[in-house]
Amino acid sequence: MADSLAQSAPSPTEGVADPGRRDFINILAVSAAVGGVAAVAWPLVDQLNPAADTLALASLEFDLTKVALGQEVTIAWRKQPVFIRHRTPEEIAKARAADHASDLKDPELDSARVKPGHDEWLIVLASCTHLGCVPAFAQGEYGGWLCPCHGSQYDTSARIRKGPAPKNLIVPDYAFLSDTKVKIG
Repeated sequence: MADSLAQSAPSPTEGVADPGRRDFINILAVSAAVGGVAAVAWPLVDQLNPAADTLALASLEFDLTKVALGQEVTIAWRKQPVFIRHRTPEEIAKARAADHASDLKDPELDSARVKPGHDEWLIVLASCTHLGCVPAFAQGEYGGWLCPCHGSQYDTSARIRKGPAPKNLIVPDYAFLSDTKVKIG
């Protein structure tokens, strides 16, 4: 009878999984979870990098000899239009005379919008600060730019004078490499 009791009593390890197997399953599950998170996170992190085509145009050099006195050109920089205006002495005088005008919505001196010694060159983003339209030159009341969409008017220093635009046309970061070459960006 003692033998039959000994055979029917459960052993202390019966019903308990092998500890080595349990560790392997836990390691496998954690590894699969980490791999899944990495597979989801990589495309999200990778899309935060700047596009290759914008890196190529981070800065742009332009030859100013292409722009005659009193003319302007529009170039593309970072997929945005930029006005490069070769201002006449009359345009500069008109802009300086309006430095303290009462109708300047975004007051800024003309000298702060150009580089010292290069007053005849005005370089601004060609995008209206109201809704991003491209203004046209030699239109409006102030001899500067007029946004045809909503009527914003800018003077010869590209400062907002009239209309719904809240700010002056933006002056990008630029530097003169020589008297005939400028680097934007």
